[in-house]
Amino acid sequence: MKKLKSHFWYTKSQRNGILFLLASIIGLQLLFHFINFGDNGLVTPNQAKMSFYQHQLDSLKKISLEDKKYTIYPFNPNYISDHKGYQLGMKTKEIDRLLAHRNKRLFVNSAKEFQEVTKISDSLFQAISPYFKFPEWVQKKNREKEERFTVTTKTKKNISDITSSDINEATPYDLTLVKGVDEYLSERIIKYRSKLQGFSFSEQLFEVWGLEKEVADNILQVFSIQKKPRITKINVNTASFKEILSNPYIDYDLCVQIFGYKDEVAELQSISEIKNIEGFPIEKYDRIVLYLQAK
Repeated sequence: MKKLKSHFWYTKSQRNGILFLLASIIGLQLLFHFINFGDNGLVTPNQAKMSFYQHQLDSLKKISLEDKKYTIYPFNPNYISDHKGYQLGMKTKEIDRLLAHRNKRLFVNSAKEFQEVTKISDSLFQAISPYFKFPEWVQKKNREKEERFTVTTKTKKNISDITSSDINEATPYDLTLVKGVDEYLSERIIKYRSKLQGFSFSEQLFEVWGLEKEVADNILQVFSIQKKPRITKINVNTASFKEILSNPYIDYDLCVQIFGYKDEVAELQSISEIKNIEGFPIEKYDRIVLYLQAK
């Protein structure tokens, strides 16, 4: 009996521990009974808002897909950017040709000229050219050009009426006898010829602004350089900056380089020495030396 009683005899601290354990068990039972832990603390989503956001996402995806179909609106082809050119389907090299043309401060004034500059394919040209929108004054000029060309064709001018077959002596009227040359273009050719003091090479005709290669070829079939022009040359060693800059083939930067080279060598013994200038445009040498000498 004493042995059995010893198993149920606890100290005060042991009794307190047992009471604390029982209280904890009862408290946890009450906690699980009155509080629902079934939703794990998650907030039930608002179905209306979820549907709205899903609709927004679907709309954005749709816009992204439709963006690839790119809608073309009328535009001036002179101001095509890299991005717009890409959207139109142009190749990088085709866009670069247009930008290089614009960097020379030149504009394309017709759909045909745009294709000649960029060299885009016929299929792409047919697809985008209907959307070209040139300024009103350009459209008016093109209409007048077509009308003048029609009139010239109808009058059937005789090529034998030319006063001289030497391109350096041809009159503006002589030039209009050639197919594709109107009075405005002939005047531009004469003006450029005066600037050059006469054509020394037949290839210089292709430098006339706005003169298409096909028309230039037509002119050279009728006219040729029969007598070389007498060009007044200036001494590169004594000429002023302004005098050298007047050379039709020398721009401001090249003129600065020439004077810098003169300062280094003191005096050029031969005009061919200018080819020693760093970055000198060798392809223009034959034309540049038409107007320069070293003695």
